[in-house]
Amino acid sequence: QLQLVESGGGLVQPGGSLRLSCAASGFTLDHYSIAWFRQAPGKEREGVSCINSADGSTNYVDSVKGRFTISRDNAGNTVCLQMNSLKPEDTALYYCNAKYLGFEYWGQGTQVTVSS
Repeated sequence: QLQLVESGGGLVQPGGSLRLSCAASGFTLDHYSIAWFRQAPGKEREGVSCINSADGSTNYVDSVKGRFTISRDNAGNTVCLQMNSLKPEDTALYYCNAKYLGFEYWGQGTQVTVSS
């Protein structure tokens, strides 16, 4: 079965850190561009970060620049999102997306809650 599975979410206090992982099964992520999205209750889904398969370049939404880092582990067939200095406004369901040519996959999401 071809799927993406996110993990690493949880409850953390403001200022804390979490590391999200997006693992692929049934296919390899080598050629896929990977993006992390998030959706908070009552809000539209927002692109957070992405990493390009061709050159490894990365992009971040302004609100997370300097705090989040996306990285790829081809050996582990995963993509991670290191999130530092978390804020309450980072609370959301986080999804990963893999895209290559006409192929696209979404994970089920992992919940991140930042609260004291």
